[in-house]
Amino acid sequence: MKSISELTDFYYKSLFPTLEKLEKDRRDLSHRIIMAGVILTSIAIVIAFALGAFYEFILIAYIILGTIIYKFLAHSYISEFKYSVIQPLVNAIDNSLEYSAPLHVSEYLFEGSNLFSKPDRVRGNDYVKGRIDGINIEFSDLHAEMKTQNSKGKDNWVTLFKGLFIVAEFNKNFSSQTVVLPDSAQSVFGDLIGHWLQSNNVSRDELVKMDNPEFESAFVVYSNDQIEARYILSHSLMEKLLSFKNKSTRPIHTSFRANHIYMAISYDKDLFEPSIFRSLLEHKVAMEYVKTLHLAVGIVEELKLNQKLWSKR
Repeated sequence: MKSISELTDFYYKSLFPTLEKLEKDRRDLSHRIIMAGVILTSIAIVIAFALGAFYEFILIAYIILGTIIYKFLAHSYISEFKYSVIQPLVNAIDNSLEYSAPLHVSEYLFEGSNLFSKPDRVRGNDYVKGRIDGINIEFSDLHAEMKTQNSKGKDNWVTLFKGLFIVAEFNKNFSSQTVVLPDSAQSVFGDLIGHWLQSNNVSRDELVKMDNPEFESAFVVYSNDQIEARYILSHSLMEKLLSFKNKSTRPIHTSFRANHIYMAISYDKDLFEPSIFRSLLEHKVAMEYVKTLHLAVGIVEELKLNQKLWSKR
């Protein structure tokens, strides 16, 4: 697999003619969006003064119409960017990887991870699938939501997870399930109360205490088989998960079920959407795409999933 520096070189050298064209398209698009925003705002102000009321209705209509206009204007540019930049970047990492902008990891796999509650709606895009060092891997942006109702009976959508969702093979078939979650309870409430809350989490299996203090402060482990959980989470793997967490700098949820590892890395944005108001030639912008792709595919090397640490059974 190519390094981050190699992928950065590819981004600027091999894709530069494409980037120059897209950068011109981006500037034209940003001007059209700004002009549309000015016109729409002016119309909204005129209507508000004419009616003298209904400000809440006008504001809602303004936001909805503005969103529709933005998506309409940006659609072709976003599509061209993904297939002219993201797809070649994916192929540059490894030519066995396949990319599809509109698809995402299946809801079946998301539910099968047992990392979150059952969602009522799952959306996503930017699906990548293939084999790295003989290991099957797939990932995509994913947004899973649950429907609730407020006191007035109105439907609300609550986000269960939004970010990068990765599924990869593991060199062992597990008879149990083990879940590794961010340790938010102890970091917020302290060791005593945090441990009590973790131990009494009725939605999870039995709490597993690990003998790595740094890992214990970062994660909390639940499993329906204490012995196999410790077998899976060897000292080496705990160190690798810590390293991966530090590299991503994001909350990470991980589970081990059957012969797969599931990893959910939280983000608050679509990772492979092009920026409309920032130059594609900026180094920081380029590195966001390069590092995210390298992070997702790098799980195979980072966690040594390609090494036969255990025999499948």
